[in-house]
Amino acid sequence: MRSVLIAAAVGLIVSILTTPLAIRAFRRQGLGQEIRDDGPESHLSKKGTPTMGGTVIVGATVLGYVVAHLVFVGQSGWGFTATGLLLLFLMVGMGTVGFLDDYLKIRHRRSLGLNKTAKLVGQLVVGVTFAVLAINFPHNGVTPASTVVSYVRDIAPLTLGPVAFVILAYLFIAGFSNAVNLTDGLDGLAAGSSAMVLASYVVISFWQFTHDCANELIDGCYTVRDPLDITLIAAAGMGACLGFLWWNTSPARIFMGDTGSLALGGLLSGLAIVTRTELLLVVLGGLFVAVTLSVVIQVAFFRATRRRVFRMAPLHHHFELAGWTESTVIVRFWLVTGMAVAFGLGLFYADWLSFVGL
Repeated sequence: MRSVLIAAAVGLIVSILTTPLAIRAFRRQGLGQEIRDDGPESHLSKKGTPTMGGTVIVGATVLGYVVAHLVFVGQSGWGFTATGLLLLFLMVGMGTVGFLDDYLKIRHRRSLGLNKTAKLVGQLVVGVTFAVLAINFPHNGVTPASTVVSYVRDIAPLTLGPVAFVILAYLFIAGFSNAVNLTDGLDGLAAGSSAMVLASYVVISFWQFTHDCANELIDGCYTVRDPLDITLIAAAGMGACLGFLWWNTSPARIFMGDTGSLALGGLLSGLAIVTRTELLLVVLGGLFVAVTLSVVIQVAFFRATRRRVFRMAPLHHHFELAGWTESTVIVRFWLVTGMAVAFGLGLFYADWLSFVGL
């Protein structure tokens, strides 16, 4: 448990202390956010706010994980694991795609960076590489990922072949990374929501660690490789998001940019895959799903009828144009995320209770 607290504390401290340094450095370099012209007028005042703050979140998460390991170096059975390193690879890889996107936005002074094809190719390379590696590196017969579709644990009848799993994993990773990216439209919305979902994965993965089938075959135990290492990364990511949120909350002094949103979306999807809770993430990250669906519905309905369902998509802009203040939208959407996380954790715990007969 001490290692988890260290990972979270280091992630938080590094993020909250280094974000002001990033703000000053990005201002000196003129790395300011470009704002879409067709968005709410209230957002135009945010033009020029330093962006690419996601580099701080990624760096703080990696450092929190590494420091937690270094503190306990030399202890029996303690060391870096394939699962932990793969999760960091996915987060850093998706963050790199986002960084290139942010850089092109700033360089060309427009709100659009990488074109859709380039962004999808980048996500394809990172996502497929993660998926292929995750079904290798067995330890005690368990690989970081399973080729079985999962909810709160693997659903045995829904077993996929390796190729089908890689395709599904890529779609899942790309979908959630883009979902967090779409949600990152208001000050602190994506950072606060991501912190809550990451907190749920701290609980889930630590519960799996204390009920690991590799340690004791008991009713309701979990077949997951390296659950404690998963907990460390989730805790470090949670701390990093909270530290960044200190400076990102309204009025934001820095934005995470695509660097942060794609990295966090990649991390969340990776956590779901390695903890065998893929479909549960749809519940835990219900806000991200709702925001993405609002865009899909808006585009599909407009193409079919030339009319709009929402005043503007993504969903948070619809409520802004309906008269809600930005702070009201943010807090209420945080509340929605909190309820989704509580409900998801309830489903996870209810599954365990069903095994122990309570």
